[in-house]
Amino acid sequence: MSAITRLKAIRYFAYAIELLVLFVLQETPGLIPAVYTARPVLVLPAVLSIAMFEGETAAMGFGIAGGLLIDLGYGSALGFHALLLAAGCYLISLVAANLFRTNFVSALLLSAAVTAVTFLLQWLFFFVLSGYEHAVYALLTHYLPLFCYTLAVMPLAYYFNRALALQIRSKEE
Repeated sequence: MSAITRLKAIRYFAYAIELLVLFVLQETPGLIPAVYTARPVLVLPAVLSIAMFEGETAAMGFGIAGGLLIDLGYGSALGFHALLLAAGCYLISLVAANLFRTNFVSALLLSAAVTAVTFLLQWLFFFVLSGYEHAVYALLTHYLPLFCYTLAVMPLAYYFNRALALQIRSKEE
């Protein structure tokens, strides 16, 4: 195994540990205070920020892994968030590599877009199409605070994963 392959494996292992730790933190009852009954989805900003620094295939793989963790935590249809985040992370990685400079502002904008689409599709499928009578109330009182709270975690995830990616990549060169 070459040194570059070994460092890439270490970086991927660190990402996997990060996702597992964040999943345990987000699923521990009472650990993170709720805002209007919403607790942040910590795994979502983590996989989106990982996608900013990795290639398309790796980003999609971490998107699937993070999506499956979210599906397990929410108790929703297994694979729903995995498909959404696989596509979202692939697009973020593609855009970050070819169109935008990878910086905090672009990370925040791309993450806001993917998070908004993810939560809106979740609301659409689980509330609107299910025939829930008060779907707009659920959107305003649950999904809007959930979006804001989750997006507030993005700076921490971005700077952590940026430091991790840059630290290990500097050793690859």
